Amino acid sequence: MSGPDAPRRRPRVLVVHNGYQIRGGEEAAVERDVAALRGTGIAVELLLVHNDEIETGLDRLRVALEAPHAPRGIARVMAAVARFRPDIVHVHNTFPLVSPGVHAAVRAAGAATVQTLHNYRVTCANGMLTRDGHPCEDCVGRSPYRAVLHACYRGSRIGSLAVARTIDRHRLRGTWHRDVDRFIALTPFAKGRFVAAGLPSERIAVRPNSYPDPGPPSARPRAGLLYVGRLVAEKGLAVLAEAARGRDTSVTVMGEGPMAAALAGRPGLDLAGSRDAAAVRAAMAGAAAVVVPSLWYEGLPNVIVEAFAAGTPVVASRIGSLADVVEDGETGLLVDPGDAGALAAALRRIEAAPDEARRMGAKARAAYESRWTERVAIDALLAIYAEASASRKTRETIHGT
Repeated sequence: MSGPDAPRRRPRVLVVHNGYQIRGGEEAAVERDVAALRGTGIAVELLLVHNDEIETGLDRLRVALEAPHAPRGIARVMAAVARFRPDIVHVHNTFPLVSPGVHAAVRAAGAATVQTLHNYRVTCANGMLTRDGHPCEDCVGRSPYRAVLHACYRGSRIGSLAVARTIDRHRLRGTWHRDVDRFIALTPFAKGRFVAAGLPSERIAVRPNSYPDPGPPSARPRAGLLYVGRLVAEKGLAVLAEAARGRDTSVTVMGEGPMAAALAGRPGLDLAGSRDAAAVRAAMAGAAAVVVPSLWYEGLPNVIVEAFAAGTPVVASRIGSLADVVEDGETGLLVDPGDAGALAAALRRIEAAPDEARRMGAKARAAYESRWTERVAIDALLAIYAEASASRKTRETIHGT
Protein backbone atom coordinates (compact mmCIF):
# COMPACT_ATOMS: atom_id res chain seq x y z
CA MET A 1 0.00 0.00 0.00
CA SER A 2 1.33 3.45 -0.88
CA GLY A 3 0.08 7.02 -0.86
CA PRO A 4 -1.15 9.26 1.96
CA ASP A 5 -3.20 6.50 3.61
CA ALA A 6 -0.27 4.06 3.80
CA PRO A 7 0.84 3.21 7.31
CA ARG A 8 3.98 5.09 8.28
CA ARG A 9 6.95 2.85 9.14
CA ARG A 10 8.17 3.42 12.64
CA PRO A 11 11.71 4.83 12.64
CA ARG A 12 14.67 3.02 14.11
CA VAL A 13 16.40 5.43 16.49
CA LEU A 14 19.98 5.46 17.77
CA VAL A 15 20.37 7.77 20.78
CA VAL A 16 23.90 9.03 21.53
CA HIS A 17 24.94 10.67 24.79
CA ASN A 18 28.27 11.54 26.40
CA GLY A 19 27.57 11.10 30.10
CA TYR A 20 28.95 13.39 32.80
CA GLN A 21 31.05 12.39 35.81
CA ILE A 22 28.35 13.75 38.11
CA ARG A 23 24.96 12.43 37.05
CA GLY A 24 22.44 15.18 36.34
CA GLY A 25 19.21 16.05 34.61
CA GLU A 26 20.48 15.31 31.09
CA GLU A 27 21.07 11.66 31.87
CA ALA A 28 17.62 11.35 33.41
CA ALA A 29 15.98 13.05 30.43
CA VAL A 30 17.78 10.80 27.95
CA GLU A 31 16.82 7.65 29.84
CA ARG A 32 13.18 8.70 30.11
CA ASP A 33 12.91 9.42 26.39
CA VAL A 34 14.51 6.08 25.50
CA ALA A 35 12.12 4.21 27.80
CA ALA A 36 9.09 6.13 26.52
CA LEU A 37 10.02 5.55 22.87
CA ARG A 38 10.46 1.84 23.52
CA GLY A 39 7.06 1.86 25.18
CA THR A 40 5.52 2.88 21.85
CA GLY A 41 7.10 -0.10 20.11
CA ILE A 42 9.89 1.84 18.40
CA ALA A 43 13.26 0.12 18.08
CA VAL A 44 15.71 2.26 20.07
CA GLU A 45 19.35 1.72 20.94
CA LEU A 46 21.22 3.89 23.45
CA LEU A 47 24.95 4.44 22.92
CA LEU A 48 26.38 5.92 26.10
CA VAL A 49 29.99 7.00 26.36
CA HIS A 50 31.13 8.30 29.69
CA ASN A 51 33.66 10.79 31.02
CA ASP A 52 34.72 8.22 33.61
CA GLU A 53 36.87 6.89 30.77
CA ILE A 54 39.13 9.94 31.25
CA GLU A 55 41.28 8.67 34.11
CA THR A 56 44.84 10.02 33.79
CA GLY A 57 46.58 13.26 32.91
CA LEU A 58 47.57 11.71 29.59
CA ASP A 59 43.91 10.88 28.94
CA ARG A 60 42.93 14.49 29.63
CA LEU A 61 45.61 15.84 27.28
CA ARG A 62 44.63 13.44 24.50
CA VAL A 63 40.94 14.25 24.86
CA ALA A 64 41.66 17.99 24.82
CA LEU A 65 43.65 17.65 21.59
CA GLU A 66 41.06 15.41 19.94
CA ALA A 67 37.95 17.26 21.18
CA PRO A 68 37.12 19.17 17.96
CA HIS A 69 36.60 15.92 16.05
CA ALA A 70 36.99 13.05 18.59
CA PRO A 71 37.74 10.36 15.98
CA ARG A 72 37.53 7.42 18.38
CA GLY A 73 34.17 8.49 19.75
CA ILE A 74 32.78 9.01 16.26
CA ALA A 75 34.09 5.57 15.27
CA ARG A 76 32.10 4.04 18.12
CA VAL A 77 28.96 5.79 16.93
CA MET A 78 29.48 4.70 13.35
CA ALA A 79 30.03 1.09 14.41
CA ALA A 80 26.62 1.25 16.10
CA VAL A 81 25.12 2.86 12.98
CA ALA A 82 26.50 0.07 10.77
CA ARG A 83 25.15 -2.62 13.08
CA PHE A 84 21.78 -1.10 14.10
CA ARG A 85 21.00 0.72 10.81
CA PRO A 86 18.97 3.58 12.31
CA ASP A 87 16.77 5.98 10.40
CA ILE A 88 17.39 8.69 13.01
CA VAL A 89 20.48 9.37 15.10
CA HIS A 90 19.43 11.54 18.04
CA VAL A 91 22.43 13.17 19.67
CA HIS A 92 22.46 14.72 23.13
CA ASN A 93 25.75 15.76 24.78
CA THR A 94 28.84 15.28 22.58
CA PHE A 95 31.59 16.86 24.71
CA PRO A 96 34.32 15.76 24.88
CA LEU A 97 34.36 12.14 23.68
CA VAL A 98 32.12 12.34 20.58
CA SER A 99 32.14 15.93 19.17
CA PRO A 100 29.67 17.61 16.81
CA GLY A 101 31.60 16.00 13.95
CA VAL A 102 29.43 12.94 14.49
CA HIS A 103 26.65 14.64 12.53
CA ALA A 104 28.68 14.74 9.31
CA ALA A 105 29.62 11.08 9.66
CA VAL A 106 26.01 10.06 10.26
CA ARG A 107 24.83 12.21 7.35
CA ALA A 108 27.32 10.48 5.05
CA ALA A 109 25.91 7.13 6.16
CA GLY A 110 22.40 8.20 5.14
CA ALA A 111 20.59 8.65 8.47
CA ALA A 112 18.85 11.84 9.56
CA THR A 113 20.28 13.63 12.58
CA VAL A 114 18.64 15.38 15.53
CA GLN A 115 20.52 17.37 18.19
CA THR A 116 18.99 18.19 21.57
CA LEU A 117 20.53 21.37 22.98
CA HIS A 118 20.50 20.77 26.72
CA ASN A 119 23.02 23.56 27.35
CA TYR A 120 24.73 26.38 25.45
CA ARG A 121 28.03 24.70 24.58
CA VAL A 122 27.55 25.37 20.85
CA THR A 123 28.62 28.95 21.66
CA CYS A 124 29.82 29.01 25.31
CA ALA A 125 32.78 27.08 26.69
CA ASN A 126 31.18 26.32 30.04
CA GLY A 127 27.80 25.67 28.46
CA MET A 128 25.97 27.95 30.88
CA LEU A 129 26.33 31.51 29.50
CA THR A 130 27.59 32.44 32.96
CA ARG A 131 30.82 33.95 34.28
CA ASP A 132 31.71 35.03 37.81
CA GLY A 133 28.21 34.23 39.03
CA HIS A 134 26.42 36.37 36.44
CA PRO A 135 24.96 35.79 32.96
CA CYS A 136 27.55 36.30 30.22
CA GLU A 137 26.95 36.38 26.46
CA ASP A 138 30.39 37.60 25.38
CA CYS A 139 30.86 34.62 23.05
CA VAL A 140 27.33 34.42 21.63
CA GLY A 141 27.86 34.82 17.89
CA ARG A 142 31.43 36.03 18.53
CA SER A 143 34.86 34.50 18.94
CA PRO A 144 34.74 31.64 21.47
CA TYR A 145 38.40 32.19 22.37
CA ARG A 146 37.44 34.87 24.91
CA ALA A 147 36.70 31.87 27.12
CA VAL A 148 40.42 31.03 27.24
CA LEU A 149 41.27 34.42 28.74
CA HIS A 150 38.74 33.88 31.52
CA ALA A 151 39.33 30.12 31.92
CA CYS A 152 35.59 29.63 31.60
CA TYR A 153 35.69 25.84 31.44
CA ARG A 154 36.27 24.60 34.99
CA GLY A 155 38.85 27.33 35.66
CA SER A 156 41.23 25.77 33.13
CA ARG A 157 42.69 27.66 30.18
CA ILE A 158 43.72 24.39 28.53
CA GLY A 159 40.23 22.96 28.95
CA SER A 160 38.70 26.24 27.76
CA LEU A 161 40.96 26.16 24.69
CA ALA A 162 39.77 22.64 23.86
CA VAL A 163 36.12 23.69 24.00
CA ALA A 164 36.75 26.96 22.15
CA ARG A 165 38.53 25.08 19.35
CA THR A 166 35.56 22.73 19.06
CA ILE A 167 33.08 25.62 18.89
CA ASP A 168 35.19 27.50 16.36
CA ARG A 169 35.91 24.44 14.19
CA HIS A 170 32.28 23.49 13.75
CA ARG A 171 31.13 27.05 13.26
CA LEU A 172 33.65 27.48 10.44
CA ARG A 173 32.88 24.08 8.92
CA GLY A 174 29.17 24.84 8.86
CA THR A 175 28.31 21.75 10.90
CA TRP A 176 25.17 23.25 12.38
CA HIS A 177 23.81 24.46 9.04
CA ARG A 178 24.91 21.55 6.85
CA ASP A 179 24.80 18.40 8.95
CA VAL A 180 21.95 18.64 11.47
CA ASP A 181 18.42 18.08 10.22
CA ARG A 182 16.60 19.24 13.36
CA PHE A 183 17.56 20.81 16.68
CA ILE A 184 15.54 20.59 19.88
CA ALA A 185 15.58 23.50 22.33
CA LEU A 186 13.89 23.06 25.68
CA THR A 187 12.28 26.51 25.96
CA PRO A 188 11.55 29.56 23.78
CA PHE A 189 14.21 31.53 25.66
CA ALA A 190 16.84 28.92 24.87
CA LYS A 191 15.87 28.91 21.19
CA GLY A 192 16.39 32.67 21.09
CA ARG A 193 19.93 32.35 22.39
CA PHE A 194 20.76 29.62 19.88
CA VAL A 195 19.45 31.75 17.01
CA ALA A 196 21.59 34.63 18.30
CA ALA A 197 24.55 32.23 18.25
CA GLY A 198 23.96 31.57 14.56
CA LEU A 199 21.96 28.34 14.45
CA PRO A 200 19.21 28.12 11.80
CA SER A 201 15.95 29.21 13.40
CA GLU A 202 13.74 27.25 11.00
CA ARG A 203 15.31 23.97 12.12
CA ILE A 204 14.96 24.52 15.88
CA ALA A 205 11.88 22.99 17.48
CA VAL A 206 10.91 23.77 21.08
CA ARG A 207 10.14 20.56 22.92
CA PRO A 208 10.43 20.25 26.72
CA ASN A 209 11.65 17.14 28.49
CA SER A 210 8.98 14.76 29.70
CA TYR A 211 8.33 13.27 33.12
CA PRO A 212 6.30 10.15 33.97
CA ASP A 213 2.97 10.92 35.62
CA PRO A 214 3.20 10.13 39.35
CA GLY A 215 -0.59 10.26 39.59
CA PRO A 216 -2.96 12.88 40.99
CA PRO A 217 -1.53 14.88 43.90
CA SER A 218 -2.66 13.99 47.40
CA ALA A 219 -5.10 16.28 49.19
CA ARG A 220 -3.21 16.00 52.47
CA PRO A 221 -1.73 19.17 54.01
CA ARG A 222 1.75 20.17 52.86
CA ALA A 223 4.65 21.59 54.79
CA GLY A 224 8.29 22.50 54.29
CA LEU A 225 10.45 23.81 51.47
CA LEU A 226 12.65 21.65 49.27
CA TYR A 227 15.71 22.06 47.04
CA VAL A 228 16.67 19.16 44.77
CA GLY A 229 19.71 19.27 42.51
CA ARG A 230 23.46 19.42 42.23
CA LEU A 231 25.26 21.40 44.92
CA VAL A 232 27.15 23.81 42.67
CA ALA A 233 27.57 27.57 42.77
CA GLU A 234 25.60 28.35 39.61
CA LYS A 235 22.51 26.77 41.16
CA GLY A 236 22.35 29.66 43.65
CA LEU A 237 23.03 27.62 46.79
CA ALA A 238 24.86 30.48 48.49
CA VAL A 239 21.83 32.71 47.90
CA LEU A 240 19.53 30.02 49.28
CA ALA A 241 21.72 29.65 52.36
CA GLU A 242 21.52 33.39 53.01
CA ALA A 243 17.75 33.46 52.47
CA ALA A 244 17.27 30.49 54.81
CA ARG A 245 19.36 31.92 57.63
CA GLY A 246 17.31 32.82 60.70
CA ARG A 247 14.25 30.85 59.67
CA ASP A 248 12.26 28.85 62.22
CA THR A 249 12.18 25.87 59.84
CA SER A 250 14.91 24.55 57.58
CA VAL A 251 14.93 24.16 53.81
CA THR A 252 15.59 20.52 52.99
CA VAL A 253 18.44 20.17 50.46
CA MET A 254 18.67 16.92 48.47
CA GLY A 255 21.67 16.41 46.24
CA GLU A 256 25.42 16.17 46.13
CA GLY A 257 28.22 18.20 44.64
CA PRO A 258 31.34 20.28 45.37
CA MET A 259 29.50 22.78 47.63
CA ALA A 260 28.35 20.11 50.10
CA ALA A 261 31.15 20.81 52.60
CA ALA A 262 30.64 24.59 52.44
CA LEU A 263 26.91 24.22 53.06
CA ALA A 264 27.19 21.71 55.89
CA GLY A 265 26.12 23.23 59.20
CA ARG A 266 24.67 26.39 57.65
CA PRO A 267 21.66 27.49 59.71
CA GLY A 268 18.36 27.15 57.90
CA LEU A 269 19.52 24.30 55.66
CA ASP A 270 19.00 20.59 56.28
CA LEU A 271 21.37 18.67 54.00
CA ALA A 272 19.77 15.33 53.22
CA GLY A 273 22.36 14.16 50.70
CA SER A 274 21.61 12.29 47.51
CA ARG A 275 18.31 10.41 47.53
CA ASP A 276 16.77 7.94 45.13
CA ALA A 277 13.93 8.85 42.80
CA ALA A 278 11.24 7.44 45.09
CA ALA A 279 12.45 9.52 48.03
CA VAL A 280 12.54 12.66 45.90
CA ARG A 281 9.00 12.05 44.63
CA ALA A 282 7.74 11.54 48.18
CA ALA A 283 9.46 14.72 49.39
CA MET A 284 8.02 16.76 46.51
CA ALA A 285 4.54 15.38 47.10
CA GLY A 286 4.62 16.64 50.67
CA ALA A 287 6.46 19.95 50.22
CA ALA A 288 4.75 23.34 50.21
CA ALA A 289 7.10 24.45 47.42
CA VAL A 290 10.29 23.55 45.57
CA VAL A 291 13.03 26.19 45.38
CA VAL A 292 15.14 26.76 42.22
CA PRO A 293 17.38 29.78 42.97
CA SER A 294 19.65 29.43 39.91
CA LEU A 295 22.00 32.18 38.76
CA TRP A 296 22.45 30.91 35.19
CA TYR A 297 20.35 30.33 32.09
CA GLU A 298 19.13 26.84 32.90
CA GLY A 299 17.93 24.66 30.03
CA LEU A 300 14.84 23.18 31.60
CA PRO A 301 15.48 21.81 35.10
CA ASN A 302 13.86 18.41 35.54
CA VAL A 303 13.12 19.39 39.11
CA ILE A 304 10.54 21.96 37.92
CA VAL A 305 8.71 19.43 35.77
CA GLU A 306 8.80 16.91 38.63
CA ALA A 307 7.43 19.50 41.04
CA PHE A 308 4.62 20.48 38.68
CA ALA A 309 3.74 16.80 38.18
CA ALA A 310 3.42 16.51 41.96
CA GLY A 311 1.17 19.58 42.11
CA THR A 312 3.89 21.54 43.92
CA PRO A 313 4.53 25.22 43.14
CA VAL A 314 8.06 26.42 42.41
CA VAL A 315 9.91 29.46 43.74
CA ALA A 316 12.50 30.26 41.06
CA SER A 317 14.85 32.94 39.84
CA ARG A 318 13.48 35.30 37.21
CA ILE A 319 16.18 34.45 34.71
CA GLY A 320 16.35 32.84 31.30
CA SER A 321 14.19 29.78 30.73
CA LEU A 322 12.93 29.69 34.31
CA ALA A 323 10.73 32.69 33.53
CA ASP A 324 9.36 30.78 30.50
CA VAL A 325 8.30 27.89 32.70
CA VAL A 326 7.17 29.32 36.06
CA GLU A 327 4.27 31.76 35.80
CA ASP A 328 4.63 34.26 38.63
CA GLY A 329 1.72 34.10 41.05
CA GLU A 330 0.11 31.25 39.09
CA THR A 331 2.34 28.17 39.13
CA GLY A 332 4.84 29.58 41.60
CA LEU A 333 6.80 32.72 42.42
CA LEU A 334 9.67 34.44 40.61
CA VAL A 335 12.38 36.51 42.30
CA ASP A 336 15.38 38.37 40.96
CA PRO A 337 18.44 36.08 40.76
CA GLY A 338 20.95 36.56 43.55
CA ASP A 339 18.53 38.57 45.72
CA ALA A 340 18.54 36.69 49.03
CA GLY A 341 16.07 39.13 50.60
CA ALA A 342 13.51 38.66 47.83
CA LEU A 343 13.96 34.90 47.98
CA ALA A 344 13.45 34.90 51.76
CA ALA A 345 10.26 36.96 51.33
CA ALA A 346 8.93 34.52 48.71
CA LEU A 347 9.62 31.56 51.00
CA ARG A 348 7.79 33.29 53.85
CA ARG A 349 4.86 34.01 51.54
CA ILE A 350 4.55 30.33 50.62
CA GLU A 351 4.56 29.22 54.24
CA ALA A 352 2.23 31.98 55.44
CA ALA A 353 -0.43 31.34 52.79
CA PRO A 354 -0.96 27.57 52.39
CA ASP A 355 -4.23 28.06 50.50
CA GLU A 356 -2.49 30.24 47.92
CA ALA A 357 0.35 27.72 47.65
CA ARG A 358 -2.14 24.91 47.08
CA ARG A 359 -3.90 26.97 44.38
CA MET A 360 -0.59 27.53 42.61
CA GLY A 361 0.18 23.84 42.96
CA ALA A 362 -3.10 22.93 41.24
CA LYS A 363 -2.22 25.22 38.33
CA ALA A 364 1.26 23.71 38.21
CA ARG A 365 -0.28 20.24 37.91
CA ALA A 366 -2.54 21.46 35.06
CA ALA A 367 0.49 22.89 33.27
CA TYR A 368 2.25 19.54 33.61
CA GLU A 369 -0.70 17.66 32.14
CA SER A 370 -0.87 19.93 29.10
CA ARG A 371 2.88 20.15 28.35
CA TRP A 372 5.07 17.54 30.01
CA THR A 373 3.39 14.15 30.18
CA GLU A 374 5.25 11.39 28.39
CA ARG A 375 2.49 11.09 25.79
CA VAL A 376 2.59 14.78 24.89
CA ALA A 377 6.39 14.86 24.80
CA ILE A 378 6.80 11.66 22.78
CA ASP A 379 4.19 12.75 20.22
CA ALA A 380 6.18 15.97 19.80
CA LEU A 381 9.45 14.02 19.49
CA LEU A 382 8.04 11.69 16.83
CA ALA A 383 6.85 14.72 14.86
CA ILE A 384 10.39 16.16 15.02
CA TYR A 385 11.82 12.84 13.80
CA ALA A 386 9.41 12.91 10.86
CA GLU A 387 10.47 16.47 10.04
CA ALA A 388 14.15 15.51 10.28
CA SER A 389 13.67 12.58 7.89
CA ALA A 390 11.74 14.75 5.43
CA SER A 391 14.39 17.47 5.64
CA ARG A 392 17.14 14.91 5.04
CA LYS A 393 15.41 13.61 1.90
CA THR A 394 14.74 17.12 0.61
CA ARG A 395 18.34 18.17 1.04
CA GLU A 396 19.53 14.97 -0.63
CA THR A 397 17.36 15.83 -3.62
CA ILE A 398 18.56 19.43 -3.80
CA HIS A 399 22.26 18.85 -3.12
CA GLY A 400 22.64 15.27 -4.32
CA THR A 401 24.37 14.23 -1.12
